[in-house]
Amino acid sequence: MSDSFDYTSPSAQFFFDVNTSPLFIKDEQNYINVLGKKQLNTLNGSSLLDIFLSQDNAVEPHYHQNAAELVYCISGAATVSILNLFTKQFQHYLITPGQVANVPQGWWHYEIATTDNTHLLAIFDAPNPEVVLGSDILALTPANVMAHTYCMDEAQWKQVTAPVEPSTYIGPPSNCNRNQPAQTYYDTQSYSYPQQRYSPQQQYWR
Repeated sequence: MSDSFDYTSPSAQFFFDVNTSPLFIKDEQNYINVLGKKQLNTLNGSSLLDIFLSQDNAVEPHYHQNAAELVYCISGAATVSILNLFTKQFQHYLITPGQVANVPQGWWHYEIATTDNTHLLAIFDAPNPEVVLGSDILALTPANVMAHTYCMDEAQWKQVTAPVEPSTYIGPPSNCNRNQPAQTYYDTQSYSYPQQRYSPQQQYWR
């Protein structure tokens, strides 16, 4: 163990019910539960988010400044989209039960459920996951700064971003009335999918 926690202390916690620890609730089909050192004090260098999504709901664009993220699909299916900071291109991975997508620390990314009853487990290599949300950047950065920096019309920027609520976490919001048909949320030309499939005859260890 790398920490100095007293595992003989009566206050040491070795069990926790993640179902009792909501991070964000949109509705009964779309919500996120959290487990970190704040919830289970014997955790050392790991944490997780338990994510439930219905079709076309998205964990909003964001990045984790203190941890890498391994996204594991338990049920349903989701597209994990990652901005590669070295190639400056998005990479898109459709994951189904038993498959994972890895998001390096600090990389911009989002997840969109492609079916109902999607259940994802996001695992972090930090005791408490930290996050910078796209909605917070859009809603909290002064409009005049955005307009000046990117040579935009300030009034138009304010109008476009007015519906954005800070800390959206799961979108679109319940009160969204765009009434648009289903879309593809990634460029299919850059879409990547693992070609290797499990074979009982194949060995993954020596």
